[in-house]
Amino acid sequence: MVYVDTAQPQPPDPRVLRKLIMVASIAAGVQFGWALQFSLLTPYTQFLGLSHQLVSIVWLCGPISGLVVQPIVGHYSDRCTSPFGRRRPYIVAGTALLSLGVLLIGFAADIGRNLGDSLERGVLKCRAASIFVLGFWLLDIANNMIQGPCRALLADISGPSDALVTIGNALFACFMAVGNIMGFAAGSFGRIYMIFPFTRTDACHINCANIKTCFLLSVILTSLIVVMVVVFIKEERLDPLCLAYLNAGSSGVEDSPPSFLMQIVLALRDTSRPIRILYAVTALNWVGFFPFLLYDTDWMGKEVYGGTPTGDPAEVNLYSQGIRVGAMGLMVYVITMGCFSLIMETMARVLGDVRRLWSGGNFVLALCMLLTVVISAMAERAREAAAVASGSSLVQPPVGVKVSCFALFGLLGIPQAVTYTIPFALASIYSKDGSNGQGLALGLLNLAIVIPQMGVALISGPLDAVFGGSNLPAFVLGGTAAAVGGIAALKLPLS
Repeated sequence: MVYVDTAQPQPPDPRVLRKLIMVASIAAGVQFGWALQFSLLTPYTQFLGLSHQLVSIVWLCGPISGLVVQPIVGHYSDRCTSPFGRRRPYIVAGTALLSLGVLLIGFAADIGRNLGDSLERGVLKCRAASIFVLGFWLLDIANNMIQGPCRALLADISGPSDALVTIGNALFACFMAVGNIMGFAAGSFGRIYMIFPFTRTDACHINCANIKTCFLLSVILTSLIVVMVVVFIKEERLDPLCLAYLNAGSSGVEDSPPSFLMQIVLALRDTSRPIRILYAVTALNWVGFFPFLLYDTDWMGKEVYGGTPTGDPAEVNLYSQGIRVGAMGLMVYVITMGCFSLIMETMARVLGDVRRLWSGGNFVLALCMLLTVVISAMAERAREAAAVASGSSLVQPPVGVKVSCFALFGLLGIPQAVTYTIPFALASIYSKDGSNGQGLALGLLNLAIVIPQMGVALISGPLDAVFGGSNLPAFVLGGTAAAVGGIAALKLPLS
């Protein structure tokens, strides 16, 4: 079992380590786009006129695409007989699809305007919103097409070494942090559109042009990294004997392989108790995280800064300031995540075993969700005091509130690093000797991520609407799930 070996670790082969670093670096490009989604697209959807409730439904695109795409891609990448390799064809196809989705998202307002949308603020731009949703779907499908085969390729390169599998997934999490830093930094820069001045149009104001420019940069970055990996990382064609073994699967009948759906049924049926607990804790992790990932910058703009995405200019300006400061806070969050990813195995050894590390991460997450309520109350009291003193509550929050927000974002990086590393490493280790293949195993793990996300996306919008559009009820739900996950992690067997 990973993380509990007390023997002195042996240094990895430098050649293998270089390959792991190169493949893991794809996460930086992919996560650049994810960071833009989480920090900028909720405000962007409201610029297009979508209500808070509709935004939560739009976010179902990611979980649904992950639910369908990752198991399918994982299954067929295990069995791909292309001379190009098993994983690389899906990585390249995903990159092409990502480029198309990003272009549709970035230019949705312009396309909608050309098709007849109004330029009036606060009005639903139906055509632009439709183009945006299509691009959003394509982007999420592409992200899932890329990430699953990348993690499987890391496992392929690692071979039989559990330590290398762990290192590969830790590097993947670290590069995710790097991509997040770049994405959140780009999102927090108010005039990044000047890199591509053509992005600012009558239908696309400065904030919209900033989003468009950021997504164009993400396409360029991801494409360059993928080209580098395709050129320098070689895969051998899958041996037909291996393909016959995989097709036979759990049925043991080579000439009548189970269908894809039957492969999933058989894989789920044959899961061991440790894997079931792994899935359960992962699901609780994502019920805990997803509300904040959906609404973090929106929370900063509304609850902390007291602005609104529509209304008088002063309220809109405060909301925009909150969005930008939230993007900066997310940079602190991913820096913490990246740093903690590099010391993950060391921390597990210090704490004694993986259960304590995972459990502790969940309890830290629960604490962070509780702190969102405390910080929101502090900001509200400051606005009330300002209204009494000056007659207006439209003021920035005090320094203490801002510092508390940055501390919260930084603390959140610790449990996120754990969530992005431990489940994937364990899934690869558990499945390396199985007949279903590591690609399918990682795809099934993704079900434990996306199904909770779908539930959160469906519940959080109506739940928040009951409380006047506040994001706090969804955060409280997430904190409760994280606390339960902390208890469940202690039940994870060590062997």
